[in-house]
Amino acid sequence: MTSQIATPKLTDNEPSIGFFERWLTLWVFLCIGAGVLLGQLMPGVFKAIGAMEIARVNLPVGLLIWVMIIPMLLKIDFKAIDQVKQHWRGMGVTLFINWAIKPFSMAFLGFIFIKHVFAPYLPAAQIDSYIAGLIILAAAPCTAMVFVWSQLTKGDPYFTLSQVAVNDLIMVFAFAPIVGLLLGLSSITVPWETLLISVGLYIVVPVLLSQLWRGALLKAGPQALEGVLDKLHPLSLLALLTTLVLLFGFQGDAIIRQPMVIAILAVPILIQVYFNSALAYLLNKRLGVAHSVACPSALIGASNFFELAVATAISLFGFNSGAALATVVGVLIEVPVMLSVVKIVNSSKAWYETR
Repeated sequence: MTSQIATPKLTDNEPSIGFFERWLTLWVFLCIGAGVLLGQLMPGVFKAIGAMEIARVNLPVGLLIWVMIIPMLLKIDFKAIDQVKQHWRGMGVTLFINWAIKPFSMAFLGFIFIKHVFAPYLPAAQIDSYIAGLIILAAAPCTAMVFVWSQLTKGDPYFTLSQVAVNDLIMVFAFAPIVGLLLGLSSITVPWETLLISVGLYIVVPVLLSQLWRGALLKAGPQALEGVLDKLHPLSLLALLTTLVLLFGFQGDAIIRQPMVIAILAVPILIQVYFNSALAYLLNKRLGVAHSVACPSALIGASNFFELAVATAISLFGFNSGAALATVVGVLIEVPVMLSVVKIVNSSKAWYETR
């Protein structure tokens, strides 16, 4: 989950979480209410917005996603990749969890819970779409909020930065193949053209533009970069909230008819968060990795880049799809669940450091 945060400073001593991030679940609930209400009152407006698309890419949402993603990617220094060798064991665990376990475990959990356990309580026409949304969510590792979770556990800031940089680089090449493979294995039709367009629009182009912009700003000094990020921060939050209102405006009828859908979709997400974070934490302990590295390594595997997931789900399956709704459920439960994981790793530090 990645929400917009203040620029991470490697010298910060006091862990902190911003006001917006702390109450993210509340804002999402308010967006649900506002979106459902507006969708019922102004169906024509939402229909017109949904029709504004090219090659199945909705233009208003594409713009909003860029406003969310660009400031986040501006914070990433890809030069940090050269620090990987200093913490190669922790980085190995991170990459193993994020790319070999996380997407596949979510596909399995979606198959078990959505396709079978809760199938009688879900609209049959949307079951495959729900599973697709869960897979897309799991295939996008966290990019920004992991800095907050790392701070709260006194994690190594240089390792945190390097693992984010490596994951972003891998995501450029691996996101589409993994999503396509798992959707295919789940017997879900893969619109490859739209998937590749989404990767280009929401990963490749933003990464290139953000890094060019970052380089230009840093020529004027770090203060120039921080100043731009401070100005973009409120715009990013507004774009996130607007996207959620639009999404729930289109999902209003489904939510009114099936209010338990959100709770059902949360089940596999919750299981996966605790499974992935516990597995990463235990593997790091087994390998003798320092606690300050194990914490961010475990936390990035439990959190998601939900901005990318939401954008991709909308592009592939549309505003009204179960896939889009499933990705937003990840936003809904992100903060309270991740704070619980933070508390667990902090309280278990003495056990972790016991040989």
